[in-house]
Order: sequence, then structure tokens, then C-alpha cells
Amino acid sequence: MVTVVIDWRNTNSVWGSILAETFGRLGLKTAVICPGSRSTPLAIAFAQTHGVEAIPILDERSAAFFALGIARQTGHPVVLVCTSGTAAANFYPAIIEARESRVPLIVLTADRPPELRDCHSGQTIDQVKLYGTYASWYAELALPSLEIEMLAYLRQTLIYAWERSRYPVAGVVHLNIPFRDPLAPIPDTATEILRSQFNPQDFFNTIQLPINASCYNGGHLRNALAPHYPLPIPHPNEWKQGDRGIIIAGLAQPQQPREYCGAIAQLAKTLKFPVLAEALSPVRNYADLNPYLISTYDLIVRNPQLAQQLQPKIVIQIGELPTSKDLRQWLSVTQPQRWIVDPCDRNLDPLHGKTIHLRTTVEQLAQAIEPKAPTAYLQLWCDAEAKVRSECDRTMAEIDHLFEGKAAWLLSQVLPPKTPLFVANSMPVRDMEFFWKPSNSNIRPFFNRGANGIDGTLSTALGVAYRNQSSVLLTGDLALLHDTNGFLINNKFIGHLTIVLINNNGGGIFEMLPISKFEPPFEEFFATPQNIDFAQLCATYNVEHELIQSWEQLQQKLNPLPTTGIRVLELQTDRKADAKWRKDNLGKLATEHL
Repeated sequence: MVTVVIDWRNTNSVWGSILAETFGRLGLKTAVICPGSRSTPLAIAFAQTHGVEAIPILDERSAAFFALGIARQTGHPVVLVCTSGTAAANFYPAIIEARESRVPLIVLTADRPPELRDCHSGQTIDQVKLYGTYASWYAELALPSLEIEMLAYLRQTLIYAWERSRYPVAGVVHLNIPFRDPLAPIPDTATEILRSQFNPQDFFNTIQLPINASCYNGGHLRNALAPHYPLPIPHPNEWKQGDRGIIIAGLAQPQQPREYCGAIAQLAKTLKFPVLAEALSPVRNYADLNPYLISTYDLIVRNPQLAQQLQPKIVIQIGELPTSKDLRQWLSVTQPQRWIVDPCDRNLDPLHGKTIHLRTTVEQLAQAIEPKAPTAYLQLWCDAEAKVRSECDRTMAEIDHLFEGKAAWLLSQVLPPKTPLFVANSMPVRDMEFFWKPSNSNIRPFFNRGANGIDGTLSTALGVAYRNQSSVLLTGDLALLHDTNGFLINNKFIGHLTIVLINNNGGGIFEMLPISKFEPPFEEFFATPQNIDFAQLCATYNVEHELIQSWEQLQQKLNPLPTTGIRVLELQTDRKADAKWRKDNLGKLATEHL
């Protein structure tokens, strides 16, 4: 029998403890708590609830991304708590990312009671529907009450909130929770009557987990929902009859990566279609499952002759499109019929092409297709991959200086099996796509590609690494600097994170854009070099730092990885020279020796 602890000291403590206990019964494992006065009843309740780990984080923006990282790697909703006022506004960037990338978060914002709003009472803003359409569901709870009917209302509202954070698409639930004074658990005899009548076993035993937690799979609920919410299994005749088809395995962070990659491989082997696999997906890291894996598609379609020869008539897009601008342009020009396979209810076609959305999972879809014979078109793709992959690997192996693109290539080969790897936005995600080599490493890539911002990079990576296998963050200097408050988590961090820092003293992504040719104002207003001494910065936060001078030194530091703490491995690179290398050489990798 589960021990139930209700804090009977006053009305607010009863309300808070029943809230925390209900979430705990539903399966909550983690609550991230930001300090503040108005949220006192919630902080105390989560801190003393059995089975729920309460983690205090000072900075609200960092805390929200840390919670996002935990929810992303576990697949479980995480509760996020703050006080009233602008504290809740600092959650906004992470809430946007959670909504766009389908990560379950339950945000609890404490608030002043109605009589203290709109009267300049201090630390009070309009928190009603603060997050607008980025919240999948919003409710303002009633003021705490000791009536048993109101406690039942609280319990049932929380059950529904938990469900809405996960279904029909995982995302953000926002509960605004007003409290009157006293906020601290000052004893009040008013609770004695309820305490004498309250039966905790009878009250809480009605709670059942709505959907088993294992059903969450990277933003949607998997097969356990099928008996109640059947998903259509399509049988497009074009797939069976067409001989110029490709599968695009786009961005994906599935909870069951082997099953996910196996389903894509089964679909490919059945249809005899090549799989163009984004590096921000586990597919490249389960290469043994898939004989038709294409990792160099971005380089291949840069070759006009190959791009013409390999024009598809059928495209099966699994999830969101890869990052590659060249791939997207190729699809826009060739205008094939495209089927987008994803169970969510959103439009995943930024190209506005000839698309049909199949609201199902690739795991279900793979079981419904009949086998076909291999085609010459498939062989064209496989031959191109073999040659371009070989040329790419040879070129990377011969580079001795610290070219930032080589970091992604090296990581793909030396990290321990199943390492969680968080990849920052801007240049790291693109270098992953260009250079990440297929293997059987089972490395798990994580990323914030919902809104594609650099904010919260470090904090999200720490959330991914929290109580997880030793993890790695690949980031540029600006993304790391944008979130240095994440280092404050160091005192509460359990696990290990190695940060591979590509320090090119500025925003390398802007070197790829036309604005880079306009100087001024390019360097000052776009590249924005910060000239930071990262050794001193790390010392401030008591974080280990090491300057990497060679690829051999980096390789030695990446396998094995430490088991505790945070460390930074800094590679100082030449931003403009590396941008010029990409411009001069990426197109050549698919033209020479073909």
C-alpha cells in the first residue's frame, strides 16, 4: 500500500499536497522548481511527495529548458513550477520549443488571487492564457478550498491535465494557480474537520494512469492507443507499382530507436526504396538494419547530373524534413508526389508540394506493405552513396587542422555505444548532416529543432544527460554563451555531460548567407564575436575546461567518457576559413571520382 502524506497544516498546504500526490499517482517522476514566494505551497508539496524528485533551479529560462531536456529523453511529462509575475514569462521560449517539437510539459504558474490583480499589488501580471496557442490546454484552478467536492474537482482537473499533456499530441499544459496568504505552512485549525473525515485511500485509489508511459514515442502515442483510437493503414498502389521512389527519414527522437529504425528498414527492404537519412535521427546509427542507407544525399543533390538522374516520382517522408536546404530545393524543383508519414495533426510540409499526410506511425505502416523486386533506380542511389561516402571519409581523414566540420565526423566514429548526443542549432546540425558517418553505434541524437533557436542549448543538454548515460553536447560558442546560466545547474546535476565546444568566435551560420558579403555591418551585427576566455568562464562555475590542440587529443577524451560532472573540451577554429572550405569543397565531394 502506498503511503499518502497530506500536509494538514493549512488550506494551501492541503491543496498543494493533494496536487503533488495526484501527479505522483499519475506517474510524475520529476518536478523542476524555481524559487519564489507565491509558489511556496507547490514547492513544499513537491519537495515532500514520495516518488517525485523535486529539483530547484534558480533561473526560470534555464529551468524550463532543463525540464524540456528531461521530458525529451524520458518521454514522461515533467512539472515546471514558478512564482507569479515575470517568472512565468521566462518559461516562454522552452514552452514554444516543447509545443513545436511535441514534448510533454506541465507548467504550474502560481498567481495572486483575483482581488489582488489589476490593482498594482506587486509582482502581478496577467497570467491568464499567458502562453496563448502554445499551450495544448489551459485552466485556472479555483482558489484552494477545504471542501471535499473542491478537492475532487482538483483531482479530476489534474488527471485531465496529465492526459492532455500527452494526447492527442504531446505538448504543454498550463495551469494557473492562485493562492491567498498565508503561503507558508503556518498551522490553522480550520483543517481539522476535513482531516477527521478524509479517507486518503478512497480518495486516491480512483486514480489510474490514463495511458501507459511507455506509449509515448517522440511526440505521439504509439500502438497502445490503437484499440481505442485506430489509425488508418494506407495501401497506396503507387508505392507497389512505382520504381523511382525514395524514403526520407527526417528529424526524429523516438523513445524506442531500434524499433523505429527497424520499421523504416523494413519499409525500405519491402519497397526497395533507398533511405535518405538525416543525421538528426537514429537511422544512420543503426546501419546494420538498413542495406539501402543514403547518408550523403545533401552532397549528391549538389551535383546537377546526379540530381537529374535521381529525380524521384514517389517520396515517402517519415516525420519532418531534414535540415538540408539543397535537398529541399531539389524536392521543390522535381515536384514528386510525396506522402508524409506522421501521426500528428499538423502540417509538416513547408514546401507546399503535392503531398498527402498519412496520420499513422512508420511502425504500423511497415507491416502493411507487400514486397517488391529491386530496381536500377535503387542501384543508382546505392552506387552514388558508396562513392560519395568514400570520398567524404577520405577527405575528412586527411584534414589535420581543426576544421570544425570534422568534429561531427569524428564523433560519429569514437563515441561509446548508445551515447546521448545533443546537437546545437546553427552550424553543428548542418555539419552533422554533411559529415556524420553511418555506423552501428546506436548513438541517440537529441536536438531543439521545433523552433530552431539557440536559446536553452546548455540547459536542454543537461536535462537530456540528467540521470542518463554519460552524454555529449556539440555546440558553437554563441549557443553556449546564450545559456551560460545553465552552468548553475552544476550543483544539482546528476550524471555527466561533455561539451565539445566549437569556438570560432562568432556566428558561423551567417557566413553561409548573402549578408556575409556586406562589411560593414556583417562582423559587428551578424557574426557578433564575443572574445570570451572560456577557461575563465568555466572556472567561475567550477566546470572543468580543456583546450583541444589535435584530433588525437579529442579522440582520447571522448572514449571512455567520465561518469560525473560537466566538462568543456574547446576547439578554437577559424570561422571564415572553415566557411570558405565548405563553399569550395562540399559541391566537389559528389563530383570527383564519379
